[in-house]
Amino acid sequence: MITPALSPARERTEASTSADESITAWALAARGGDAIAVDRFVSALHRDVIRYVAHLCGDPQAVDDLAQDTFLRALGSLHRFEGRSSARSWLLAIARRAVADSLRYTAARPRRADLPDWELAVELAQPRGLPGFDDGVALLELLAGLPDERREAFVLTQLLGIPYAEAAELSDCPVGTVRSRVARARATLMSLLAEAEEPAPAVSPALAAA
Repeated sequence: MITPALSPARERTEASTSADESITAWALAARGGDAIAVDRFVSALHRDVIRYVAHLCGDPQAVDDLAQDTFLRALGSLHRFEGRSSARSWLLAIARRAVADSLRYTAARPRRADLPDWELAVELAQPRGLPGFDDGVALLELLAGLPDERREAFVLTQLLGIPYAEAAELSDCPVGTVRSRVARARATLMSLLAEAEEPAPAVSPALAAA
């Protein structure tokens, strides 16, 4: 059964909140020059950054470079991080700006993505631990069909576990707008999942023999 993957992500959100506290503490320690804290901060958020930029950038070949750029920017401005928001939300905001800057820079020079790079990007961005999506239905393919704003809202809140208020700050819109986008994304995905689960129509013997 695939639909439970879209049930409310309360448990993931609670676990994410606990993890965010540790990650924010590492960021603050890293700001003071703690090398171990820097490593823990980067390791804890590397997959989230990869997943987020993979959904935003539209260029699978650029995912690794954008993730690296995000962390370079973050480490360069870490001394200004004061812990007023979670370190993860702060880092994802930097990732969003890195993607926006990259899109502006490459708008006149689009690069063609080849299949191996796309497969690698999908593998890196594929959500883990969501029941159903390992069994023939690719969440990334479904998400790709959503409008950009709804896809970002869904990825932030449902896949990365970012609180709605922080997702609203990242997206520069009201919390109610984020909730609406997530609800609409969820409805669309549920419809697509229902279609994917429908059995193929039976072919009559006469047509099969034709």
